[in-house]
Amino acid sequence: MKQVSTKIASTLLAFLVLFSTFSFTVEKHYCGDFLVDVSFVGEANSCAMEMDAAAKTIKKKCCKDEVHKIEGQDELQHNSIDKLDFQKKQFLTAFFVSYKNLFIEIDTKTNFYKDFSPPDIPLDYQVLYQSFLI
Repeated sequence: MKQVSTKIASTLLAFLVLFSTFSFTVEKHYCGDFLVDVSFVGEANSCAMEMDAAAKTIKKKCCKDEVHKIEGQDELQHNSIDKLDFQKKQFLTAFFVSYKNLFIEIDTKTNFYKDFSPPDIPLDYQVLYQSFLI
């Protein structure tokens, strides 16, 4: 179970790093107030209501294009172990060893005594102290 969860976590973190570095654009084409086309990989298709040059001077253009650009992370931080001083290396080593020892499986057999009888009571304390539940 531990190996499966470790593999899932490492795969998810790898995809997180991969997708955080991607950049992409979303293009939207509107005709008036209505969304006609959305494109994630290329230009959005127009609605065939584009006006020619003479009509543009007479009337306002009813169609518009919106482009949303989502920038990915360009610079990734690379840490080197050479930048760590001796105390930090010593702490990381101790932390790793103690964390690793938490997951060592110890094979111990628990003995449950099914036929265990309670010890004999030499005196009857209820009669001795005369305390009875009624």
